[in-house]
Amino acid sequence: MNLLVLGAGQLARMMALAAKPLNIEIRAYDVGSQQVVDPLNTAVPYGSLSDGIAFADAITAEFEHISHDVLALCEQSGKLYPSSQSIKTGGDRRLEKELLTLSNAANATHAIIESAEDYRSALDTLALPIILKSALAGYDGKGQWRLKSAKRANEVWQEIDEFFAGADSKQKQGVIAEQMVPFDREVSLVGVRDKTGNTKVYPLAENHHTNGVLSVSTALAGEHVLQAQAAEIFDRVANALNYVGVLAIEFFQVGEKLLVNEIAPRVHNSGHWTQQGADTCQFENHVRAVCGLPIGSTALIRPTAMINILGEDTLPNALFAIPGVSLHWYGKEKRAGRKMGHINVSAATSAELQKTLELVAETLPDNETFADIKLYINKQ
Repeated sequence: MNLLVLGAGQLARMMALAAKPLNIEIRAYDVGSQQVVDPLNTAVPYGSLSDGIAFADAITAEFEHISHDVLALCEQSGKLYPSSQSIKTGGDRRLEKELLTLSNAANATHAIIESAEDYRSALDTLALPIILKSALAGYDGKGQWRLKSAKRANEVWQEIDEFFAGADSKQKQGVIAEQMVPFDREVSLVGVRDKTGNTKVYPLAENHHTNGVLSVSTALAGEHVLQAQAAEIFDRVANALNYVGVLAIEFFQVGEKLLVNEIAPRVHNSGHWTQQGADTCQFENHVRAVCGLPIGSTALIRPTAMINILGEDTLPNALFAIPGVSLHWYGKEKRAGRKMGHINVSAATSAELQKTLELVAETLPDNETFADIKLYINKQ
């Protein structure tokens, strides 16, 4: 069986690694070069998008921000999973909010802004502080503004207006204004739905961010009330989309209630821990689902956490000597703040996991990003 992935980044790479034992061949469409390539060696070309569509038995995506023209061509082939509408919904916060309303999924009080009049109305409706997020092309904390004082309202609008003026004319840009939520912590749920509507979900993960970028995710065990609540929301959202594949939902936890922050119609950074913490990782389960194979177990088999490697292309070799530590590099060129790889840390018990994480933290280099990660780990 052959699978084409739209996007040729690290998620396509990890899907390819997970697919090899299944005897599934994966190629990736590089949206930059507009060529189909080997996701494990992007210097190897395989032709155009039409060549990739002809090669594939199934087509999927590793990220949301894909040209609608490309999605239309893939959808016409009858091979695209999840659907183009699912992918578009994950890439446009306006469509995402419509989906959450349709799914009766609680989320932050919000307003949609596409004009100065919308902005004034949002300020009249919502109480400060407000977070404003670009409807399109925002990720890892980019395309966001925080309004804490009415004195900055005009300044923030000017920035947003300039942002609108520079937006891609093919799609009308907008902003979602959200009432800031005083949450206890951020958690996420990664789940999978197959072509016949069967769903399975992994345990919730607690997430920590550094400068707006996910830096640590820890699988949670024993959170039965929150897990059941999250799984119910997952089913409602996935069924509303008639979704196929892995879908991630990020939540704010407020007491014993979960509010949806956003969805991601793909394998997700907060699910990387599944490579060492589950029998069937999120990458294999996504490949299984879109290729029509039975989905595998999502149960936690041992306490596991993931640490993102941001902006570094080497780490001390001493990490390899720590039991339960696995490194996953993405083969990228070094750039400040860039996701270069991740570290999965596992242990037999939660107490042992914490001790191992502290040992890993001691071994990591001293820089601004890792300093925040070390502080977070040592506070647990």
